Amino acid sequence: MWDYEHLFRIIAELVMHHSPSGVETEINQFLLQEFAKLGVEVWSDRADNIIAKIPGKNPDRAIAITAHKDEIGAIVKNIGDEGRVEVRKLGGSYPWIYGEGVVDLLGDADTISGILSFGSRHVSHESPQKVQQEDTSIKWENAWIETKCTTAELEAAGIRPGTRMVVGKHRKRPIRLKDHIASYTLDNKASVAILLALAQQLKQPAVDVYLVASAKEEVGAIGALFFTQNQVLDALIALEICPLSSEYPIEDGKSPVILSQDAYGIYDEALNGQLCNCAKQIEIPVQLTILSQFGSDASIAMKFGHVGRAACLAFPTQNTHGYEIAHLGAIANCISLLQNFCENYPA
Repeated sequence: MWDYEHLFRIIAELVMHHSPSGVETEINQFLLQEFAKLGVEVWSDRADNIIAKIPGKNPDRAIAITAHKDEIGAIVKNIGDEGRVEVRKLGGSYPWIYGEGVVDLLGDADTISGILSFGSRHVSHESPQKVQQEDTSIKWENAWIETKCTTAELEAAGIRPGTRMVVGKHRKRPIRLKDHIASYTLDNKASVAILLALAQQLKQPAVDVYLVASAKEEVGAIGALFFTQNQVLDALIALEICPLSSEYPIEDGKSPVILSQDAYGIYDEALNGQLCNCAKQIEIPVQLTILSQFGSDASIAMKFGHVGRAACLAFPTQNTHGYEIAHLGAIANCISLLQNFCENYPA
């Protein structure tokens, strides 16, 4: 079993590296360094994926495990007067998830912190904020970022239409809740931590294994589609979070989840069976589910015909796309399951 405290520290460090979709340089530099420290071959491709390769006993065959490194956030639409910046969603983000508080604008020259703002509460029907108190949830069109910078100062920092916004590092650091980790962006920094653990643990898998920290997943699995279009694979497994909700038969705890279907289609039953058998061999219980409002690198790549066999392995997570909570044991069990799978991949 992977040490919980060690796993917590790895995830915490990953979370503190910003990586909104398409502006992932900060996490890229960290991952290149970490994979290199582990002595594995690593590179960045033209789609901004970070790829580590573990040579296998049979170099004529290959599998890939992906974990997307990008996070949801917002994108600047307009620079207003008096340091007010308007943004719109990037991926599945909602302003009420972040609440009023510190956000970071990742300018071309500098990062500017501001306050995601919704307006005052002490108002009557004469103010537009009143309806948000009583009738409807806040939308990005009704929120803004207060920076108290001049237009010239924002321009000097490289804040412009297209600049990415993420929740501020000021309030991003994870916390422990006994055996759980709680944080923004466990989707999908916790899965990237699994890739790093596999790079450390896997010495000679049955076939070549590509560990892919994929780019721009939250906006269409762009990185994974590029990689799978250019690399022939026997199978692709995506690492993901699995939403805990009353509509799905999933329980919180140490048991990973294997998906049978999501919004993009069905996963490969034979590959799922192999994962279940590997879990059984090392006495790890797994859960099975279908998700209606969900997609992964694997299901999207299979839908577009880039891979013939794909699966998605996930860990149960509360508050998905918000301040997420997941059991460290489920994350650790994903590492053990995948290590066994890669070392005993069917001939």
